[in-house]
Amino acid sequence: MPVMATDRLSELEDQAWRGFLYTHDRIWQEIEAGLAPLNVSMAEYSVLALLGEAGRNGMRMTELAQRRLMTSGGFTRLADRLERRGLIERRRSDHDGRVFEAFLTRDGRRLLRMAWRQQHSDLRRLFFDRLDDEHLRRLADAWERLDPDRPGSD
Repeated sequence: MPVMATDRLSELEDQAWRGFLYTHDRIWQEIEAGLAPLNVSMAEYSVLALLGEAGRNGMRMTELAQRRLMTSGGFTRLADRLERRGLIERRRSDHDGRVFEAFLTRDGRRLLRMAWRQQHSDLRRLFFDRLDDEHLRRLADAWERLDPDRPGSD
């Protein structure tokens, strides 16, 4: 039986790809461990952070799901957990009764402030303190080039 030829990554491509995966996993795990004493997962934190950025206006549930890259069903279960814990509140939109919007509660804002402080400290230690401005510019450029929504990326 003939062996099929497959494309292989160059040594540099392999080093870049494996480095990205390893670094992502390591930093993710350490940040998640930092949030664990606050009893918040990374997925929950990301929703709270988006709502924190949205401020008192809240955010549409559909937009939150899209920004989190989650299915509507998976996001609904996540939002249910946050609401049961008293961290978010869901209400029908004043502008469109078919739409639900999510808002941080007082407890949600308090937890988010603690989580922000913890994540900021962890990001400094694990990421930003290890890179100078030129490294950060190169990374920012690379992420922009990889963004599928970037104009001219097709």
